Amino acid sequence: MAIPEIHRRRFGSTVGIAVASAALPNVHGGEESRCQLVIVGGGLGGCAAAISALRNGLRVVMTESTDWIGGQLTSQGVPPDEHRWIETAGANQSYRDLRSRIRQYYKDHYPLVDSARGRANLNPGNGIVSRLCCEPRVSLAVLQQWLKPYEESGQLKILLRHEPVAAEVIGDRVQAITVRDKESGSQKILVAPYFIDSTELGDLLPLTDTEYVTGSEARSDTGELHAADVANPSNQQAFTMCFAVDHLKGENHTIDRPREYDFWRPFVPKLTPPWPGRLLDFTYTHPRSGKPKRLGFDPLGGSSSGGAMNLWRYRRIIDASLFVPQHFDSDISLINWPQHDYFLGNLIDVPDQEAAIHVDRAKQLSLSLLYWLQTEAPRTDGGTGFPGLRLRADVMGTKDGLAKSPYVRESRRIKAVFTVLEEHVGVEQRCLVTGDAPEKVKAAEFKDSVGVGSYPIDLHPSTGGDNYIDFESLRFQIPLGSLLPVRLKNLVPANKNIGTTHITSGCYRLHPVEWGIGEAAGCLVSHAIGLARTPHEIHANDNHLADFQNFLKQQGVQTNWQG
Repeated sequence: MAIPEIHRRRFGSTVGIAVASAALPNVHGGEESRCQLVIVGGGLGGCAAAISALRNGLRVVMTESTDWIGGQLTSQGVPPDEHRWIETAGANQSYRDLRSRIRQYYKDHYPLVDSARGRANLNPGNGIVSRLCCEPRVSLAVLQQWLKPYEESGQLKILLRHEPVAAEVIGDRVQAITVRDKESGSQKILVAPYFIDSTELGDLLPLTDTEYVTGSEARSDTGELHAADVANPSNQQAFTMCFAVDHLKGENHTIDRPREYDFWRPFVPKLTPPWPGRLLDFTYTHPRSGKPKRLGFDPLGGSSSGGAMNLWRYRRIIDASLFVPQHFDSDISLINWPQHDYFLGNLIDVPDQEAAIHVDRAKQLSLSLLYWLQTEAPRTDGGTGFPGLRLRADVMGTKDGLAKSPYVRESRRIKAVFTVLEEHVGVEQRCLVTGDAPEKVKAAEFKDSVGVGSYPIDLHPSTGGDNYIDFESLRFQIPLGSLLPVRLKNLVPANKNIGTTHITSGCYRLHPVEWGIGEAAGCLVSHAIGLARTPHEIHANDNHLADFQNFLKQQGVQTNWQG
């Protein structure tokens, strides 16, 4: 009998260890915890995976590197980017439940005016970007309340401020993940038959030797119209350190001059096609046309400022007029703009110290944007600066006023059983494939669909020097094959780490799609355990696949756009 090999991955190094049996030794000396499913990463995908697994009776441990679950909706601070049908179609029932719970939280806990309280589709911020612009803390409270009964019963354990540092792998199966408490340094070994990677950057993939790709693929490899001529694994989308501000007219809340302000104030991005001028300016590159476009900004203005879209309203998360007078000092706006996208370095597959430097510089960029807004930004009345802008650290739950973690748009991506390409979802290339006119063309239909989504293919400026890549996509499905690594049998992705390309990740990375991916992953593990079959076996057998899709539909998962 061959002796199995355990691959120990610790901070990127690999050590082969021979053992006498398949029993897992406690090689790390940490406390051991056993369950049926370990979810590493408590973002939206992780929360959806946990909720779906828990309601199907599994015992779950979920870890999160910050002290807030919820990912891009909470610790990253970003109101949900959603398609225009979201209120009635194109999302799972549980995602609509999330949205309803957020609205109900405001009605239960906030002093809304009567006209706002009576709105079924309350939008607390009345922001432009979403029909549900809300505070990160409210989203956090809703997710915590949702999971609390499972925690109290012992079915769920959440380990906050824990990060994965090592993995035990035998053959094509992960046996255990070691996580470290970021405050105490103590370690825990999490043992389970299944693991879900819901981290923002796909952290489990290198630790478990899961095959993955990063950056941009070559057109010759994917056949995608908008792919690069040459592959570049280091060409990754910008990330952003978001922050929230309100505005108190007549007051001065100007922050100290940021350490790197002299660098960022004159900074002109070197991108192709060219950026129209300085980054800290209201003129930027329009994502779709590629031409310069002027934006406006006025905390006291209406829907436009100087004839341009008012950035104040773009991601406004509190519209003070919806609440009783004086409850809020002013509106609150979440700042996530092109002017502080950071693309001078990557967070993926670089030394920890280098990644920390880039996060620090991204924070300096965000603070420089705020300082520029407070002191130098042009006003419609001919003056400069908005000193009444007040950084709201309490909204973000941090001391420095910036989000707890970077808003990342791109992750490591598994080499999957099936990879979604531009030819499956991009309008232009899909028309070439089908011969249909743009108004009639539909996305590829996947017989193994486990969810749906819709969003333009939206790639922000990248570290490889690309300006925006933004073009129309079609209402799409999430194929089960894109959730299956080519080799590992018990590791499932549940974030931006599924089988997409650099191009197609641009439409699969948004809030409702991540939630759908996570719910599909949690249901998949539950179904696999119930059948005593691996996810790969379920995918490969038409009868098992049909049973799983029926299981999903019974759980409120939408697998196609017709129902």
